Amino acid sequence: MSIPSYARTNFQTLLRAAGDGNLALMECLDAVTGSPRYVICAVGRDDGDHVFTPFGHLADGNPYDAYLPPDPDDPKGFVRPDAGEAP
Repeated sequence: MSIPSYARTNFQTLLRAAGDGNLALMECLDAVTGSPRYVICAVGRDDGDHVFTPFGHLADGNPYDAYLPPDPDDPKGFVRPDAGEAP
């Protein structure tokens, strides 16, 4: 599986912002649930104003429980928990 170009572009923008010291962590509310989210933002400037561009939020709890990594033996698959466990 390949990572889409928009994600690669956003990642490069995020790396540039980090290298320039232009990242912020903002407390926001999830637009659907209203739950607090801690959002990683790039900080830019527009006519003297700060502009915050959200890139994603930090995982709640254990991030290893939130994501399934790519399967090194199957380029189109993901590592799944044991059959007896819920994903």
